[in-house]
Amino acid sequence: MNHPETNRFQSLFEEGKYILLKNYLYNYLLRKMAVEKSLQHEGLELILEVGSGISPVMTRTNRIIYSDLSLTALQFLKRIYGKGWYVVADSMCLPFKSSVFSHTICSEVLEHIEDDREALKELARVMRPSGRLIVTFPHRKSYFGNDDRFVNHYRRYDLPEMEDRLKEAGFRPIYVQKVLGPLEKVTMSIVVYCFSMIQKFKSKHIKEAPNFKVITAFALFFQWANRFYMGVAWLDARIMPRALSTVLLINATLSD
Repeated sequence: MNHPETNRFQSLFEEGKYILLKNYLYNYLLRKMAVEKSLQHEGLELILEVGSGISPVMTRTNRIIYSDLSLTALQFLKRIYGKGWYVVADSMCLPFKSSVFSHTICSEVLEHIEDDREALKELARVMRPSGRLIVTFPHRKSYFGNDDRFVNHYRRYDLPEMEDRLKEAGFRPIYVQKVLGPLEKVTMSIVVYCFSMIQKFKSKHIKEAPNFKVITAFALFFQWANRFYMGVAWLDARIMPRALSTVLLINATLSD
């Protein structure tokens, strides 16, 4: 994530025994599935994924560069996947030549960047004329709330606003896809509230780390609960109208 402040939600995954659980979150899995599906028929040559952190949304190719502001995140990611290349970089000033990437991916990143327009211009600069950009973003300004503040979002976007930003940067949107529905907003609001309460309780009452059996049981429950909820959230996104979606995906190309 390209944000000067620490993402407080990341603190749940700071220790090694928890960090991999982030990659089992239902909303991450649905974003990953949507991005990979949108690229499955593309002729992938060299891909750039910006703001990948420890949870990239494209992992099915070796021809990819993962970039992030965090060296620690990229080092951890390299230990997990090992394939591709890893570059510490600011998305507003990418250290790459112009017109080198056939595809760029920007998933849940722009809302963390103060100057998102400059970031989009940089993505356009490093893309080939026939290349594709896949961007996912939190939808609906009216949904902005405590859960957004908790993870350091500068903003949410209405769809016409995002399309205008893409056009300003030189992109032409091709299609829009629903990724997560309104259930996601309700779920994350509850999760953030509960997490805040747990952190307060833990700081006052829990001094020792949980034992290995408790951690193992929690990890198994977490994985299976998210797999089940992934199906519920997928159905919610399919049924509900796009106007109520909380996360959208846009597939765009550079304008002629």
